[in-house]
Amino acid sequence: MIDLLLLMLAALAAGAINALAGGGSFITLPALIFYGLPPTVANATSATAVLPGYAATLWRLKADVAPPAGIALPVMIALAAAGGISGALLLLATGDALFSAIVPWLMLVALGVFVAGPWLKKATARITISRWVAVPAVYLTCVYGGYFNGGVGIIMIAVLGLLGQTRLMTSVAMKAVMSATLTLISVSTYAAFGLVQWPIAGLMALGAITGGWGGAALGHVIAPKWHRAGIIVIAAAMTLALFMRGAG
Repeated sequence: MIDLLLLMLAALAAGAINALAGGGSFITLPALIFYGLPPTVANATSATAVLPGYAATLWRLKADVAPPAGIALPVMIALAAAGGISGALLLLATGDALFSAIVPWLMLVALGVFVAGPWLKKATARITISRWVAVPAVYLTCVYGGYFNGGVGIIMIAVLGLLGQTRLMTSVAMKAVMSATLTLISVSTYAAFGLVQWPIAGLMALGAITGGWGGAALGHVIAPKWHRAGIIVIAAAMTLALFMRGAG
């Protein structure tokens, strides 16, 4: 009972974190692995749990949704859907043994991307890319998100910056559109192959919805440096714990 309560609290925190800056999977995925789920099942259940949080955030920010210049919104959504199913199928092909070995490294890469987030935003603000480069960049970002959700929000905001989208709230809203789409498609794929633990996902979804709604509101109250610092500390601790688990 206590374990399930802790999982729900992890989802609550993840929903808020995803609304603020991305990175909710830094909490939910390790929590589910340490709960005892096989890594691929934990990844699928984690994605399922945070999906309602993406939807709650998107609903709150729907007025800010606008695609980058030169790429229609339906095209962005189609790329997210294609990437989501591609990433999910790639996960299914990986298997538990290999995925268990690479999860700590994926967490480390995602943490590095998150830490470099401010620099990436500044760098992409000075650079724009052509539509021919943009389409594969968006698709590959969504493949990564469909395979492993950690840090995808930061990468997505950086890619949107390369597409010329410089207004932060518009980028955050578009990130919510893309994340919700690719996660919905990837979760549907996981479910079709029986990877989702629905009772646990449903319990955690309640926390993710509350966290996603509250996090969108807290984003206007808490200084970004503080919630970034908190996420980095938590993610570093979770990553270290996963490396130690693998070494043990």
